[in-house]
Amino acid sequence: MVTVYASTDLEVARPLIAAFEARYPGIRVHYQDLNTVELNQRFLAETAALSGQPPGPQAIFADVLWSTAMDLQIKLVNDGHAQRYASPERAGLPGWAVWRDEAWGTTFEPAVIVYNRHHLAGMRPPRSRSGLARLLQEHAPRWHGKVVTYDVERSGVGYLLAQQDARMGSEFWYLAQALGRAGVQLSASTAEMIERIASGELVMGYNLLGSYALSLMQRGAAIDVIAPSDYTLVMSRVAFIARRAPRPNAARLWLDYLLSREGQALLAKSTSQLYTIRTDTDSVHTAAALSERLGYALKPISVGPGLLAAQDAMRKRAFLARWREAMRG
Repeated sequence: MVTVYASTDLEVARPLIAAFEARYPGIRVHYQDLNTVELNQRFLAETAALSGQPPGPQAIFADVLWSTAMDLQIKLVNDGHAQRYASPERAGLPGWAVWRDEAWGTTFEPAVIVYNRHHLAGMRPPRSRSGLARLLQEHAPRWHGKVVTYDVERSGVGYLLAQQDARMGSEFWYLAQALGRAGVQLSASTAEMIERIASGELVMGYNLLGSYALSLMQRGAAIDVIAPSDYTLVMSRVAFIARRAPRPNAARLWLDYLLSREGQALLAKSTSQLYTIRTDTDSVHTAAALSERLGYALKPISVGPGLLAAQDAMRKRAFLARWREAMRG
């Protein structure tokens, strides 16, 4: 058995799990589909409950943690919760995706603006954050309550992206205030937000993970994706092997498979079509192909200690206080 705590939807991971279990018939995957914050809190609570004792081989304790909340993952690694493992798949990964052979980026996912084509018919879609803020102001009465973004207090990836935005310059707070005045709705679910935009219930969403939207577009949904021209953040689902993993050998096999050409190809074929992080594949769902499709303002968020600042308690409190103020409009 290998126990995986993950924020990737089970539906997306199911083909990967099935192929892994077929490859290693003696290993069953116990997959826990969790919200990013819940994943982090559960792992810390279960670690504390061990009271220094190693978990038994049948324990329901994470062997691998795999989450979109890059900063939460890096904090766990920095705090000593990961074990080092020199995966043979490392050669196929970009340098920015690996930290200390402990934290591993596994996907390439841009944060984009998603909009419903019918709502914006006859208009020029916004190409930048300042353009989006102006558009929201121009259509404030008509679009009030019909724009959505992540709830940064409930969504780990939402907080990560907002923090990274704030580091890029003051334009983010200008946009945040425009979102607040537009009566922005807040959600912790990427799929829910994009499906509501596709249905026409909502006009657009900001900073949403683009893989799901691009997949839905290919299936005929009346939505479009904008990679902001000022810059487009790219996040990666970070995986690591728990330092006290009760089944470390199975955990290494799972991580290797997740990073392998075969595992990455399965993620690319999933319902969310997650773009492969590998640099040595000719799949149409590669980082290079995505750069060509969306433009070259993509800025990957590096897997490493630069993410720790976002989890500093005082900085986080100050950031959330400013966010709440902006959301009040």
